[in-house]
Amino acid sequence: MENLKKTVSENIIYLRTQNKMTQYELGQQLNYSDKAVSKWERAESIPDAYILKRMSELFGVTVDYLLNDHEDRDAPPMELIHHNGRVITKMSFVGVWGLAMLAFTVLWAVGYVEWLVFVYTLPISLIVLLVLNSVWGKRKRNFYILSALLWSVIAAIYVTFLHYNWWLIFVLGIPSEIILSLSFKIKRKTK
Repeated sequence: MENLKKTVSENIIYLRTQNKMTQYELGQQLNYSDKAVSKWERAESIPDAYILKRMSELFGVTVDYLLNDHEDRDAPPMELIHHNGRVITKMSFVGVWGLAMLAFTVLWAVGYVEWLVFVYTLPISLIVLLVLNSVWGKRKRNFYILSALLWSVIAAIYVTFLHYNWWLIFVLGIPSEIILSLSFKIKRKTK
């Protein structure tokens, strides 16, 4: 059992340092304290199966990789995974705007100029960005993306019903923004 603790400990240290993470950052990703991560790295304890699974997903390795000793350290480079994630995010974001351009062009070709297509594209592209940032990005960026999404939806509603002069709809954005900012200040439970 001690040998397994040591192996898991070495693997956690290796993967964490390869990903340029501190114990605190790893703990935040796993909803654990940095003290728990420190215990794992000192081989005082082993994370449970659920955390091992989450760790394997976070580092892009198998649970088996975490449990076995490695002489040659054949973990996939995280730089490649992060690079690919950024490229996919950019492609998706540009793809949404490309579809909006296509829709606008087709509508224009049939004699119906509908510039609101671009107004509706902004919230859609922000939703795509939010989803992909949740997968590959940093959690802190989600706040800014959600904030932009909130205001873009309000602006889209306002512009859609411009002839009604619903400028007071922007007042709804203030409490919504406060709720959003407070929700990001909620501390995660540490184990």
